[in-house]
Amino acid sequence: MKKIQTYIKSLLLAAILTGVWGSAYSQFNDTTFFHTAFQSSGSINKTNDGTAYLLNNAFRFNVKKKDVSLNFNNNWIYGKQNGNVSNNDFSTSLDFNLYKTFPHFFYWGLANYNTSYSLKINNQLLAGAGVAYSFFDSPNTYLNISDGILFDSSDLMLANNVRDKYETYRNSLRLSFRFNIKDRIVIDGSNFLQNSMQRQSDFIIRSVTNLSFKVQKWLSLTTSLNYNRVNRTNSENLLFTYGLTAEKWF
Repeated sequence: MKKIQTYIKSLLLAAILTGVWGSAYSQFNDTTFFHTAFQSSGSINKTNDGTAYLLNNAFRFNVKKKDVSLNFNNNWIYGKQNGNVSNNDFSTSLDFNLYKTFPHFFYWGLANYNTSYSLKINNQLLAGAGVAYSFFDSPNTYLNISDGILFDSSDLMLANNVRDKYETYRNSLRLSFRFNIKDRIVIDGSNFLQNSMQRQSDFIIRSVTNLSFKVQKWLSLTTSLNYNRVNRTNSENLLFTYGLTAEKWF
């Protein structure tokens, strides 16, 4: 319980500190080029038979100018059930978009590193590039589909604790969206299907959906639903958490 209490205190402290520099709600425009956000959420379940808790922390930093944007994303999920670790999953990614092309089309590049206790990933590096098309791209509505090729270098744990180091190329299909309803309710998410181009049974599914309710212009109550599956290790997780998101545009 001490870890849970420490987590709650740090969550509130982060919200207070962010509020010091919080400014009016904004979007990218001619004078706003940077966006940063910190999301801290979790869940606690205590019964007579034991205690389970899950902590989900994410940090994002985005830069956008006329012809290029840069996105840096980090996510750490940690959980225990009856004293045993259930999740210790970390992901960090750096991607860029180039907009010097036809209207609504752009090019993208990505480097992503993952390690996951629950998905049996010791280490995984994904890197590649592709193209994307935005059906809608406005401050209140964003809907985008992208496709490309990724190089995957992985170190996994298969059944019976068999260690598997291998490399493959993947087709990476992504659907991302963001809907802002009257600056009060925001729904956003990203969904990935990443199939190996060499093994039909080797695929990865990643899905994140967030629902946020603004209580201040810089602070939101957020629920997050995450689903992940790595078919090669026959492992998956489904996570539902709730907490706070603090953000700033400048």
